[in-house]
Amino acid sequence: MTLQLLRRKFTVEQYHRIAEAGVLTEDERVELIRGEILEMSPIGRRHAACVNRLVSLFAQRLADQAVLSPQNPVELNNTSEPQPDLALLQPRPDFYESGHPKPADIFLLTEVADTTAKADRELKIPLYVEASIAEVWLIDITGQCIEVYRQPSPTGYQSVEKFQRGQTLLVQAFPDVRMLVDEVLG
Repeated sequence: MTLQLLRRKFTVEQYHRIAEAGVLTEDERVELIRGEILEMSPIGRRHAACVNRLVSLFAQRLADQAVLSPQNPVELNNTSEPQPDLALLQPRPDFYESGHPKPADIFLLTEVADTTAKADRELKIPLYVEASIAEVWLIDITGQCIEVYRQPSPTGYQSVEKFQRGQTLLVQAFPDVRMLVDEVLG
């Protein structure tokens, strides 16, 4: 006899109601991915430092051209609300108080990985391409590189480049904004 477990999938609306009811606390590190509430990995010091560097670099170079949203939710569809490490968003007067950003609001998403690079490639990147996110950076701390995903299509990102130390990155939406991989990795 085979044992089959039943899984309950949630919508973004149901996920928010669960949080509002206090079932999930603000201190819990979870995100909604494809209808499932997934626990996020703890943030280590190298991960935190990289996110802090990104925020500082983009704040210096972008000024008021984008909203910097570190480790906050983005609503990709009815069943997924991940929390990328940093999102560069279209400026809005309310700073997204009226609702989480949606794909059309997003210039760039970044995921910082020290132990989760494989999971990010297999879970998050496909999720982002399905939502037509124009550009995603996967910052692989352990591999000491940055993978840049651009040109979303139904078959995946059409442009995938790997940048190493000594090379220069630019943001597709802001071609005048450049930074060295070394600046990001530290």
